[in-house]
Amino acid sequence: MGKSAIAAAIAEEHELKKGVCSKIMDSLAALAASEVKKTGKFIIPGVTMLKTRVKPATKAGKREIFGKEVMVKAKPAKTIVKAYPVAAIKKSI
Repeated sequence: MGKSAIAAAIAEEHELKKGVCSKIMDSLAALAASEVKKTGKFIIPGVTMLKTRVKPATKAGKREIFGKEVMVKAKPAKTIVKAYPVAAIKKSI
């Protein structure tokens, strides 16, 4: 389901215009992005929880992958965002 389909479904259910629902979704996405960046955690009640996690740096060198020795480049540490479904959604599936 795409953004426009979700906006249309919400608009039909709550008797709103599709454009208004689309703007609400945009503002929710902007709010989520800023809050995750600031605090590291954002919860959309009943849907999902967004969390940041720091992936550590890796050193360069030789590693054995599938029985072959491969040269691996060094990678810097980076922050990644993960999304977790809430318990209610896990139980419903």
